[in-house]
Amino acid sequence: MLTSAQEAALIALAASARGRAYAPYSRYSVGAAVVADDERTFHGCNVENGSRGLTLCAERAAVASAVAAGARRIVTVVVVTDDSRPRMPCGACLQFVAEFCEPAAAVIAATVSGDVRRSSLRDLMKEPFQP
Repeated sequence: MLTSAQEAALIALAASARGRAYAPYSRYSVGAAVVADDERTFHGCNVENGSRGLTLCAERAAVASAVAAGARRIVTVVVVTDDSRPRMPCGACLQFVAEFCEPAAAVIAATVSGDVRRSSLRDLMKEPFQP
């Protein structure tokens, strides 16, 4: 469980990452931050590609950064957009993070204007694919 100060810091980290997004096609910049079970934080932004199918979502970029640093369990995922309301991760991202999260992992969506929505991975993805 995050304190309000911890949540605010993660939202700020994701918002900062959002500012570095490469989104020339959609013009929809997204930033993400994740917290590993050892309390290290990682961040990422969306990186688009002209082929569209090779676009990397912010959530997957943040998780990949965590994995590259040796983290294997993610306990919190934060996503920040400049949308009219908080947007939760897409299905592909939920499946991707499910590989590294317990069902109770916190998923927080926020807007740069300060709106926040909180959920759990379990509530967003009832039955992720499991090998």
